[in-house]
Amino acid sequence: MTTPLLQVDQLSKNFGGVAAVSKVSFALEAGQIVGLIGPNGAGKTTLVNLMTGVLRPSGGSVRFNGLDVTDQRPYQASRRGLARTFQIVQPFPQMTVLENVLAGALFAGPAKTRDEAMVQALDCLEFVGLADLAQRSAVSLTLPSRKRLELAKSLAMQPKVLLLDEVNAGLNSAEIVDAIELIRKIAARGITIMLIEHLMKVVFSLCDRLLVLHHGELIAQGEPQAVANDPKVIEAYLGSKFAAKMADQQAYLSEVNHV
Repeated sequence: MTTPLLQVDQLSKNFGGVAAVSKVSFALEAGQIVGLIGPNGAGKTTLVNLMTGVLRPSGGSVRFNGLDVTDQRPYQASRRGLARTFQIVQPFPQMTVLENVLAGALFAGPAKTRDEAMVQALDCLEFVGLADLAQRSAVSLTLPSRKRLELAKSLAMQPKVLLLDEVNAGLNSAEIVDAIELIRKIAARGITIMLIEHLMKVVFSLCDRLLVLHHGELIAQGEPQAVANDPKVIEAYLGSKFAAKMADQQAYLSEVNHV
């Protein structure tokens, strides 16, 4: 039996008397795209902050590549290969697009020299489609381009696991289609992805498995279709209309496959 790439065991975080995350356990296997869903305030971003060292847990543990990293700092997480993006995109304002990505490669990744970091930064900008904007001021970018810049900065760290916090927030339908394709390309590079996402069309297009948080507790996990049919998930998050729509689509696909 292979060791999971990332193992979260009974992870908890209390703020005063409020349990923001309560005894959450799951594992990420190499090569997966896992969706983390749930209502606003469910504890999704808090969970990612615990995993990456932004917050210290009140209890439980995090293991990465077999190593206990529960008390790691964010810079240690990134250097180990555990990178993340942020829902609110804030590039370094006084720096160019290239300099933003170069900083990620040089200070939070495995690059040993500036020249090595530069090669990685240029490769990441090419990969996300921002090579032509390399010398532009980062703050001059549109929101979709800022989202791509955030991805490029994280990829420059050469992560094994990438935690994406609502990368599609604020994008229109065409931009979301482009973002889905880019995430698929990232996964094709062998990077394991955890995706915090509210858009179910994105989740069901991309994810091998879903985790569902509600009031800080993990109420369901499994394959997307099974999770969508879980009564607890329907009541807490998806709603009966979405569940009925998914059931209709599944019935149609089953009928077509048997023709």
